[in-house]
Amino acid sequence: MKKNIQLPKFKRNKVSILIERLDEARPLIQVVTGPRQVGKTTALLQIIEKWDGPTLYASADNPAPPGPDWIEQAWRSAELKAEKQGQVLLVLDEVQKVRGWDETIKYFWDKARYSSKPIRLILCGSSSLQIQNGLTESLAGRFELLRMAHWSFSEMRNCFGWDLNTYLFYGGYPGAAPLIHDWQRWADYIQQSLVEAAIGKDILLLNRVEKPALLRQLYALSCDYAGQIVSYQKLTGQLQDAGNTTTLAHYQRLLEGAFLIWGIPKWHGSKLRTRASSPKWQPRNTALVTSQYGLSLDYWRQDAKRWGRLVEIGIGTHIINQAEEAGINVYYWRERNKEVDFILSSKGRIAAVEVKSGIFEKPHSGLQIFGKRWPAAKTWLVGPGGIELEDFLRSDLEFLF
Repeated sequence: MKKNIQLPKFKRNKVSILIERLDEARPLIQVVTGPRQVGKTTALLQIIEKWDGPTLYASADNPAPPGPDWIEQAWRSAELKAEKQGQVLLVLDEVQKVRGWDETIKYFWDKARYSSKPIRLILCGSSSLQIQNGLTESLAGRFELLRMAHWSFSEMRNCFGWDLNTYLFYGGYPGAAPLIHDWQRWADYIQQSLVEAAIGKDILLLNRVEKPALLRQLYALSCDYAGQIVSYQKLTGQLQDAGNTTTLAHYQRLLEGAFLIWGIPKWHGSKLRTRASSPKWQPRNTALVTSQYGLSLDYWRQDAKRWGRLVEIGIGTHIINQAEEAGINVYYWRERNKEVDFILSSKGRIAAVEVKSGIFEKPHSGLQIFGKRWPAAKTWLVGPGGIELEDFLRSDLEFLF
């Protein structure tokens, strides 16, 4: 992303939050995670500019993953700066690519607690699985996590002046925004520079994947079936060398860890039964869907059914991305031929959301039935007759409860 693109202030700016945390007396490792090309590095550079003292920035985004000595070298350099200039801000970007990064960070961080060389540390990564595993297994009690999601409608509108249709089609990748005047070039950028980089660098390079071609096929089908409930059994019939459902579930988790898709589970009111359900495929960004088809915005707008589906996917991206930041669980509900698009659960509260694009009718909405089954739930219609699409995409999910 170009360095001159500034992160828009949507609620509390992530940069401000990090600076506040770094200024607190009790030092903790600050961990920033999120998908590629949403401004993580830009935010880190802004923090470095605002930091009142010496800084050191290092990125592990190299063709070959570095070893623990890469972290040791950066740490030693930071210690030398601290000796001469005082408290240092050390920023390690794409740290998940470093072999054994978590144990190495733990060693130096714990050692620094008894040192007179003060170092404040920020770690950044674009693979949630690699980051989360290291945090929970090695760095428990030593870190705070700050998630940076795909950009929302409000953020893209504030920064680039986009209207609703533009956002629904081009999605929330700020780095790709300057390319939308040439949609084919934009689509190639999304697929090659973002999707392929996420699959190649954040999944295949860091995880053992026996069937890379199958992983890519599964990703493509997840976009084809975006917003639909699809069983693994059905997928095995459409994928070459699909193996078994356990393999597909594992690959789904890897794609989720790269912030590409999310498999929304079914709501039963029981966690045990929820885990056994077929997922509803939800891309994390509408650009992942539209760029894959190679069709222009005008073409999508001319097909009422296709556009209505994109509207639902766009609402889903807003819900999934914001829910992850807010700690809200998201499900779908279906019983026979009745369905509710999204069920949100947080702190014992439940909200049901049905999306209506206004372009074609959904004959099988189950919103009223769900409301009777769970009377404590708040029920909402998004679209004509309910909350306007644009208003919903500009809102905090907390209001639903």
